[in-house]
Amino acid sequence: MKRLRRRRFLRIGGLAALGSVAGCSAPTEPAGEDDGSGSTGGASGTTEAASTGSTPNTRVPTPTETGRPTPTFDGSAVVLEPVASGFSAPLDFVAPEGTDRRFVVDRNGRIWAVSESGRRETPFLDLADRIILGSERGLLGVAAHPSFASNGRLYVRYSASSRAGTPDGYSHTSVLAEFTVDPTAQVAEDPRERTLLEVPQPQGNHDAGAIAFGPEGYLYVPFGDGGGANDVGQGHADDWYDTVDGGNGQDVTANLLGSVLRIDVDGRGGVEGRDADKPYAIPEENPLVGREGAAEQYAWGFRNPWRLSFHGSDCYVADVGQNAWEEVNLLEAGGNYGWNVREGAHCFQREECPTTGPDGQPFVDPVAEYPHEGGEISGISIIGGHVATGDAVPNLRGAYVFSDFVARGRLFAVDPGREPPWTIATVPVTGDTELGQYVLGFGRDQAGDVYALTTNQSGGDGESGRLLRLAAP
Repeated sequence: MKRLRRRRFLRIGGLAALGSVAGCSAPTEPAGEDDGSGSTGGASGTTEAASTGSTPNTRVPTPTETGRPTPTFDGSAVVLEPVASGFSAPLDFVAPEGTDRRFVVDRNGRIWAVSESGRRETPFLDLADRIILGSERGLLGVAAHPSFASNGRLYVRYSASSRAGTPDGYSHTSVLAEFTVDPTAQVAEDPRERTLLEVPQPQGNHDAGAIAFGPEGYLYVPFGDGGGANDVGQGHADDWYDTVDGGNGQDVTANLLGSVLRIDVDGRGGVEGRDADKPYAIPEENPLVGREGAAEQYAWGFRNPWRLSFHGSDCYVADVGQNAWEEVNLLEAGGNYGWNVREGAHCFQREECPTTGPDGQPFVDPVAEYPHEGGEISGISIIGGHVATGDAVPNLRGAYVFSDFVARGRLFAVDPGREPPWTIATVPVTGDTELGQYVLGFGRDQAGDVYALTTNQSGGDGESGRLLRLAAP
């Protein structure tokens, strides 16, 4: 028993300093829980407002940009300017630096070039024959290499049928692939695909999917806990916290699930000759390098980090809760964000719970959170956004703008320059154009303006998806 406890300690040790959601009303929403019962929330045993008694995270972010504007939320309503339509379930928006290109990522497997005139008739890149849909699967995220204008490299997250190495009974394989295309072409002819990573997925939800390059040029790749509910069941590891069963969020050795990875796509092989056959390199500063655990992992303790984005050196990770709390996190190297010991900053399924891992390292608290019930600031599945830096909505310059999956005609915003936890403000949508039934993602263009990606059919069917630019009334 002592040796087992030692191994559990090492799993969390060495910290260096981040479809079908059956628990919610819509059967095809992108991020939530599935307890297998068809419940619409409020699973028994979940303590919605139990306090951890933890010490709040007092980290004050210091945005990289000098002279960061301070948002003023008074009178911060927005109108929505339609830019493109005809998508099925648009999840992501890519605006490569050094170009005037803009792309919309549709869950059904297609990447569309868009302009002020709308969406082109032919997809820029069609991957529909590679993906599987259903639950939360599909084409889930794309990031352009920082040098895309010269090298044409796109990095893509998609759900594929089970590949070699995926255990029997699993739902599918999550794929991270590199595609090399002509960066100036209207249609990517004969794109070259190179698979970087294949991750077996036990269930069809909690894939996460957004990917982003950090300011140092490394690629950040989030993965959910494997799906289902409570981080338990097939494909979910046993961890150190015996009070609640599970799970992948608190384990860093069994698989890559429940974590945000950081890899160097411009390198090859592992650190100091380890894992030399990998088609990417692992940054030497990653917190588990030289320790027990998968060295790709940069932070863990996540349930379903559906969307993430960078502003300067700050990485905002929106992690979808189960039945009670939705959260925004700032990514820290080696940070343990608590799932499934906690949901947000609250104990999960218990009145009391630890405030640290077994090594004494405190869990990282959310910088903002909101409940599933209890007034205007509430929802069912957080959809992470971006910091607005453009001039389209002057009152929101410097604000992190995000939403809930069921937006109910409003957006959310916080001021990331304040000391956390941040107060969430509502941003009403006015004018003739409405958000629609579901918000699936956000984007930011080269000028710093923010876009919302919406649809009335989130499962990958239909043509109700739109790209909408946020503007001042």
